[in-house]
This record gives sequence, C-alpha cells and structure tokens, in this order.
Amino acid sequence: MRTIYSFILMLVVCLSVTAQGVASRQHDSADSIIHQPITETSVSLNEVVITGLTGKQQLKSSPAPIFMVSHDVLERTPYTNVIDAISRQPGVSQITTGSGISKPVIRGMGYNRVVVVNNGIRQEGQQWGDEHGIEIDGNAVHSVEILKGPASLMYGSDALAGVLLFNSAPSLTSGTLRIRTTGEVQSNNGLIGYSANVAGSKDGLVWNTLYSGQFAHAYKNSHDGYVGGSGFGSQAFTQMLGVERNLWTSHLTLSLYRLTPSLIEGETNPEHPKSYGRTLPFQDVNHYKAVLDNTFYAGRGKLKFLVGYQQNRRQEYEESADECGLDFMLHTVNYDLRYLLPPFCNWKLAMGVSGMYQQSLNKGTEFLIPAYNLFDYGAFLTATKERCRWSLSGGLRYDHRHLNGHPLVDDGEERFSMFSRGFDGVSASIGVAYALSDRWHLKANLAKGFRAPNVSELASNGVHEGTVRYELGNNGLKPEHSWQIDLGIDYVSPILSSQLSLFANQIVNYIFSEKLADEHGAPIIMDEVEAYRFTSGDARIMGGEMVVDIHPLSRLHFSNAFSYLHAVQLHKAGEARHLPFIPAPRWLSELRYEIVCDGRTFSNFFVKAQVDCNFRQNHYYGLNHTETATPAYALLNLYAGTDIKRRGRKVFSLYLSCENLTNKAYQSHLSRLKYLDVTASDGSTGIYDMGRNFTVKFVLPLTLHI
Repeated sequence: MRTIYSFILMLVVCLSVTAQGVASRQHDSADSIIHQPITETSVSLNEVVITGLTGKQQLKSSPAPIFMVSHDVLERTPYTNVIDAISRQPGVSQITTGSGISKPVIRGMGYNRVVVVNNGIRQEGQQWGDEHGIEIDGNAVHSVEILKGPASLMYGSDALAGVLLFNSAPSLTSGTLRIRTTGEVQSNNGLIGYSANVAGSKDGLVWNTLYSGQFAHAYKNSHDGYVGGSGFGSQAFTQMLGVERNLWTSHLTLSLYRLTPSLIEGETNPEHPKSYGRTLPFQDVNHYKAVLDNTFYAGRGKLKFLVGYQQNRRQEYEESADECGLDFMLHTVNYDLRYLLPPFCNWKLAMGVSGMYQQSLNKGTEFLIPAYNLFDYGAFLTATKERCRWSLSGGLRYDHRHLNGHPLVDDGEERFSMFSRGFDGVSASIGVAYALSDRWHLKANLAKGFRAPNVSELASNGVHEGTVRYELGNNGLKPEHSWQIDLGIDYVSPILSSQLSLFANQIVNYIFSEKLADEHGAPIIMDEVEAYRFTSGDARIMGGEMVVDIHPLSRLHFSNAFSYLHAVQLHKAGEARHLPFIPAPRWLSELRYEIVCDGRTFSNFFVKAQVDCNFRQNHYYGLNHTETATPAYALLNLYAGTDIKRRGRKVFSLYLSCENLTNKAYQSHLSRLKYLDVTASDGSTGIYDMGRNFTVKFVLPLTLHI
C-alpha cells in the first residue's frame, strides 16, 4: 500500500508543479486542446459530445464521470473481442475465460450490473454467466462511451455500475460510397481476423453492410505451454438500411453474430494445439438482432421511437459434437420511446418510457436455470441546464420488473419449482459541473441506483460446465440499491491535461456467489464438482482514477493512468470482509512519439511503449477459499503504426504491436482460469494468461463519389 500511496502523491505533486509553471501563459479557451488520456488522438474539449445522459451534451459539462474511446483508438488497438479493446481505460476491467470471452467490469462491478447498449438497445445475451461474453462484433463499433456509476437514467435496472454505449458509424454525406477492408494476424494463438465493409449515401437513402470473422487455435504461455480448449471462432454480419429526410429518419439494422469457443478445463500441451477445429467441450452461440430506430423532428424538439428483437441461443457440447447438453434460447423484445423537448430558458428536458419482454426456454437435456418470462418497464425524466460557467444535470426514473420461473421435473425429481417475483425501484441523480477557469473544471454527482436479481441468482440449480461448479440460487434475495457520490477535477493546458475522479458507493443487498463448505471447512461436492450458492450483504466500494497526460512537445506524449478500488462487506470481518472479483490496483503508463504527422508518403506515423502494471491483490473474499491472493505483475507492450499515402491520398494503414514482450507468466485476478483444479510441478494452481503476442493489422479504405 505504501507503494500505491507514494505513487499517487508523486502524481499529485507533478500535477501541481506543472500547473504552476504554465499558469502564467495566456491561453484562449477556444484554442485550448485536451489530449484524452490513454488515447491516440488529440481532441478539443469543446468538441467532445456525449449522448449517454440527456441527449447530446459536451463532455466538459457532464457531472458524471464519462470516458470516450474514439474510432482511431479502437482501430489501432489489437484485441480478440470488443471488451478486450476497452479494458485498458481507467476504471474498466474484464472477467476473462481465455482469449475469446470477456465480460466488462466497471469499478469492480460486472455481470448484470453493467448495461451494454448496441444499435440503441440493451444487449441481452444471458450475461449472468461467468463464461458468457458480449455477442458484439468489434468491427461494427465506431466509438465507445463509458459512463461510470448509475447516473444514466435512460436504461433502467442493471445500470448500477455504469453503461457501455457502443456507437455505430455515422451516416456518410450524400453522394458518397466507402469501401473498407481490414485484416489482422496474431502470433500467439494464430488468430486470423478479417472484415469487409461497404457503406453509402445517396438522395436520402443510406446503407451499411459489414461482414467479419475471426478464428484462433489454442494460446500459449511460458508456464503452461499451449492451453487446451482456448481456441475459438466467430463470424458476424450486419446490414443497415435507412431513410434520412429533413423532418425524420428511420434506420433498420439486422445483425447476426456467431461465436464458437472451446471451453478450458485445465489441459495443457494438448495433442493438436494449433488445430483451428472445435475441441470438446465447446459452445455454439448465435445472436440475432433486428432494430428499427426512428427519429422525428418537430421544431427544436425531437421524438425518438425504437423497437428491437433479439434472439440468443447458447448450446454447450460436452461428450459429443452432435448432441448438446445445455441449450438456452432467449427471446427479447426491447422498446424505447423518448421525447427531447425544445430548449427553453437554457433547460434541456427529456422524458420517456423503456423496457423489455423476455422469454427463456430450456431446449437441452441438462439444466442450470429454469425457463422463465420477464416483463420490465420504466419511466424517466432528465433535465440539464447550462448557464455561464455552471452546468446542472439530474433526473428521476421508476422501474418495475416481474419474473416468473417455470417448474421442471427431471428424472422424477423436482429440479425447479414455480416462483413469481416482482421488483420495484427508483433511480435518481443530480450533479453539477463548474468551470473555475478555462483550464480548471470541478464536478460533483450524487446518484441512486437499482438492480433486480437475475434468474441465475434466484433459481439456478445444476452443474455449470463452463465454470466447472454446481450453482445454487437463492429465491430469498432482495434487489440491490445503491447510493454513489462522484467528485472530479479536470485540468487542461497546452502541455498537460489531467483528470482526477473519486467515488464512494454504498450498496444494500450486494449479491455474489460463495463456495460452500461443511462444518470441517471441506468443500461441498455436488455432481462431482464444488458447490456455490448466491448470497448477499451490504457493501461499500470506494476508489477512483487519476490520469495525467504530459505533452511538452506536440509530437511527444507521456500518459499515466492509475486506478484503485477498496471494496468491503459491511458488518463482516476476517475472510468474509472483502468482496469477490475486485480488480487489483493498476498503473498504466505509456510514452508515445509521432515521428511523421503529415508527410508525402507516411502520415500519422507513431511509436509507443506501454507498461501495464497490476499490483498485488491482497484484498479478496477468502471465506471457504472462494478466492485467493494474486501476485503483482507488469507487462511491457510496444506499438507502431502509420498511414501510407500516394499522390496525397491515403492508400492503407498499417499497425504493428508486441504485447507481453518479456513473455511474462501471470494470472489476472479477474481470470476464471486462475481457479481451475490444476496444480503444476512448482506448486502453482490454475491456468495462466496469454504469453508474448505479435500482431500485424492493416486497413484498406476507399472512398468514391456516386
């Protein structure tokens, strides 16, 4: 801890000294440039616009902590899935199952506490499961807004930790046709990725077609060698057709995403480690989506109506590739109606209703959760007022969710009993942003959040093959309610930009899973695997993020980001005091130099060195050995990229990288593979993460006038 506190003190002193040294320089606010920490491009603070609160709002005016991940950053970042691409943003982590499956975690909370919005609707893909990833094609994501905390009132229950808003590419100007192809190769797991995109606009008609795919064999590391069952494959297709007129727009988006990951059970150095074929056990996940997004303009007001349908089918094959065991089919209908009133007296108001209907079916021969029906609705009102240096934001939302679980008799025994639960909750937020000067901005926000327990937490009863454990629900669980306060300060100057975000979050009825043990402390075994049961308790999570970007030269950037969390169960002591699956303190530091900005042949030519330092996690939920401590580790990553031009036009872009250059053997504290029943000759347990990995990626853009 002394190391952490010393580092924070060093950053604060560095910020203060640098700010004093540059404070005397005259500086026009219209020309002031903010360099978004841990990103690749410079953007003006006045131009950054977010949409996760009351419609469109400037980032500097948002009291809630929000980070932006631009299209350029996503394009230049090597990743195996879209969550992996944003997991290095301050306060964002991922729960991983090998290299193909990642779940987002915001400030220590994941699963159904993070709402993922794609194509304008909540992504619903049975996200309660540990090894259930996000069924979204990263090539279809243009930019990402990361909203931390329950301040967004437009998405209802489950946004307790925050919202990931995946933005699609904006429509092109009329008379334009864009063709874009990408290719990517990674050395460690032999990943091959590709995509082809055709988008256009002509006389009010817009379209966007995208096809992409990935496939990879088993990954390797210096401790385990090749890890059996870590290969995966994916394919995705997206088609958007739309009409855009002066008074209304309508977009229809159809998409298909298929993921076929093998499941890691602990085998190392398998017989055919470089095989791209599926190895038992494996999953076959298909996600279909149709979204109709309509916007009507009436004067300065705007009415938005959106309806969507999603089907998620997840099959697990264990003994045979021809017959699945678990087979979930989830149908979801989403609806969203909101009206942004015309601004008056500097007030912007938005009101609306949103919700969903779900039907989940068990179509397999094995069972983990009951079939169920869910109905959810909510109504909200948000307001924003800007005046001089002040910006005030707030709102109120009411949600109701009803869940009906269906009974099931399996082999003459009752596996699931019928149950019906209803949950009501109120969410609210109020915040203020104040510009002390053109360089200093203060922010404060108070928010109340609500989350209803999911079907797995309430009623699971069976072996979860993907996690190698028997899961038991708890029908007596109550909904989670939270109060969170955020405080922030931003500073911008010609040579330095920084952000400090602190928060405290108190949660009533925080739900988590713990390992069961008998009176002698031995684990309880059910169906030959260890048993876990969902429980709850009052909790407090405190921490924050600090980012500092020093750019003494226009081409040189030295960026640092530090994240820290302290999460405890109130009224508990000893091994039960700390919450499970809380990320370790993390310091991400990178040095980036732009060699050529706008040359005749090369443009945006950069090189970057990055150190990803994860501190030791000694704060863990140790009751019944549910979790263990995780040692510290540091990864060295190198990146380079450039645009190639000919006759003044960009021909293609090339990006090179080497991650984990030293081939460090490590285990992330949020890796589920850390707890597999595998013991190596050196006494270590579990499976380690990916070793050294080289990546080559190219992008071929072509723009035509039609």
